[in-house]
Amino acid sequence: MIKVIPVDSKRLLKSFIMLPFQLYKDDPNWVPPLISDQYKFFNPRLNPYYEHSEVQLFVALQDNQVVGRISAHTNTQHQKEHKEDIGFFGFFECIQSQEVAQALFDAAAKWNRSRGFARMRGPMNFSVNQELGLLIDGFDSPPMVMMRHDHPYYQELFNSCGLTKIMDLYAYLSERTEMPSRIDRLAAVIEKRSGVELRSLSKNKQQLRKDIETVFEIYTKAWEYNWGNVPMTKAEFDHIVAELLPIADPELIFIAEKHGKPVGFSLALPNYNEVLKVMNGHINPLTLIKAMIAKRKISSARVITMGLIREYQGHGIDSLFYYYSYKNGLPKGLFRGEFSWVLENNTMMIRVAEMLDATIYKTYRIYDKDI
Repeated sequence: MIKVIPVDSKRLLKSFIMLPFQLYKDDPNWVPPLISDQYKFFNPRLNPYYEHSEVQLFVALQDNQVVGRISAHTNTQHQKEHKEDIGFFGFFECIQSQEVAQALFDAAAKWNRSRGFARMRGPMNFSVNQELGLLIDGFDSPPMVMMRHDHPYYQELFNSCGLTKIMDLYAYLSERTEMPSRIDRLAAVIEKRSGVELRSLSKNKQQLRKDIETVFEIYTKAWEYNWGNVPMTKAEFDHIVAELLPIADPELIFIAEKHGKPVGFSLALPNYNEVLKVMNGHINPLTLIKAMIAKRKISSARVITMGLIREYQGHGIDSLFYYYSYKNGLPKGLFRGEFSWVLENNTMMIRVAEMLDATIYKTYRIYDKDI
């Protein structure tokens, strides 16, 4: 018999957090998150998402063993932005059992229905600004930083439980040891034609704070017309900045300016999943030594986000962001670059990725379910 219960104790929260360690123990491409970070993430006092939205975690029990998990949550920011009453689910993990999966989705649906929603969307952990989408293609390599990895059988579980595709997200990969001269020439043409200058994030603390404020302003303006966009609150933005700055490389973060006016930004991160992989979720003297060694050997990076104020879109400036991210990354030994995620209907960004000889190597899917 399957029983789905809300996570309402420290013991159940531990079971919720530790379930993936059990389910993926034999998967060489799964990257364990730091367990301590997971506890912080699900702490309402530490995660600013809880300040504006409701969250309920669930675990599924079979013979008193935890065999699945899911979250059900609201997103008031989404409702404000899209005037759309919809609930959400995320953090789905499950043994290969249709019965367990159905029980999990039923629990999330019932919780969302009780809040007046007739539809729910996911997986989102918790929003589009964090990990999202179910991996449906590209299981043969580890995910990059802040991207998901899933079991291949999850897609069949989703389909059989009545979830339907609403949008696919592409992860593009480019591997090279040098920049082709044709791309150098193309970047020079775009730079001259657009009249835009790119600069890296300042290393000066006072200017750095100003740059971060600039990025927040551009991000809010640039993403307001994107499908599914959910603007971050200032508290959420500051929280993410605090998490990412320690692992960020200022030379991989750019602000685009025209006549001294900021018009866009781009953020790429060294792929710290290569470090997390060797730590196996734990922080101790041994894993810290392993982490220090792995950090020196990071060979990949992910362009996580970029934004351009609307009137400057379509002028090739996004191509310059990708170009300089790679250009600055190559001397650091970053030979593999992921551009993600890209909406399947974002023809402009798809053209940019293809121009840089990048190809789709992972696909993530967002689902809707009538409840």
